Amino acid sequence: MAVTFTFYLSFMFLVSSNLAYFGTSHPTCQATYPPHAIPIYPEDVDPVQFAVNLEYLEAEFFLWGALGYGLDHVAPELALGGPPPIGAMKANLDYLTLNIITEFAYQEVGHLRYSLPLSLCLSQNLSLSLKRSCSVTVFRALITTVGGFPRPLLDLSASNFAKLFDEAFGYHLVPPFNPYHDSLSYMLGSYVIPYMGLVGYVGTNSIINGYKTKRLLAGLLGVESGQDAVIRMYLYERAEELVHPYNHTVAEFTIRISEVRNQLAMCGIKDEGIIVPPELGAENRTCSNVLSADLNSLSYARTPAEILRVVYNTGNEHIPGGFYPKGANGRIAREYLMRP
Repeated sequence: MAVTFTFYLSFMFLVSSNLAYFGTSHPTCQATYPPHAIPIYPEDVDPVQFAVNLEYLEAEFFLWGALGYGLDHVAPELALGGPPPIGAMKANLDYLTLNIITEFAYQEVGHLRYSLPLSLCLSQNLSLSLKRSCSVTVFRALITTVGGFPRPLLDLSASNFAKLFDEAFGYHLVPPFNPYHDSLSYMLGSYVIPYMGLVGYVGTNSIINGYKTKRLLAGLLGVESGQDAVIRMYLYERAEELVHPYNHTVAEFTIRISEVRNQLAMCGIKDEGIIVPPELGAENRTCSNVLSADLNSLSYARTPAEILRVVYNTGNEHIPGGFYPKGANGRIAREYLMRP
């Protein structure tokens, strides 16, 4: 009995000693940034705020498409007094697509719930010490006390999508394209939206410096790229199917939309459909294009001006229209509107 008890004490001592060793010599859950890093730089402010415009667009489109209502029902405080979207409606989705879009919708609400308070925190003339302590809890408190970035007016009407798809094909589709008609139509409509956030975040990465804003950007980019990949894979699986009642395949729809976005942005090829010629494929060896990427298989990047030209559907960052009939919000977008 004494031997057994002695063995037990020895065993527990060894275990506790090893735990102590690993706890001090091999720490886990370390901070993901250097100890003296600055969380937010002044130059981070405007790019972060600009991105919120795209998060609003995605949140409202996905919420309405999946649930039949938007931010004003799900999280009205995040609209910050901005007007409700025009023409948004519940889409006729099958079970699989409904689950996908519902998940996307709530992800976008999460993005706004984090991004909005951060952008508000960034926009205030705060002391460095307060900015260092700007935790998520502080962000959420700020959104209720200082105001800031209201939801812009968004046009999510079927007629607005129809106009874009008509321009992509060069003639009026009959009947007019309606993204809310069925699951495939909705996913083609979705093809239009998250990718602009993806390339925007890639472009923003090189011009922000704070560890907190970089962490936000990386987190947003990870989910945006995932959403875009899901949409593209969904469409790639149906690449050769005809989109009823049009005599065009799913692949052709994606190619035409990507081409019109390249034309509107005016900065070369930064957008590709789900089927490409070999010279645009991975290592010039594939025609499949589930993920859109450049010659080195890196994601394309766009500037705010390029993005506005596309989402305004005017080819001009100074002239609002398209999804933002009165223009986007934030200093970057509003300054473009003030300069002809």
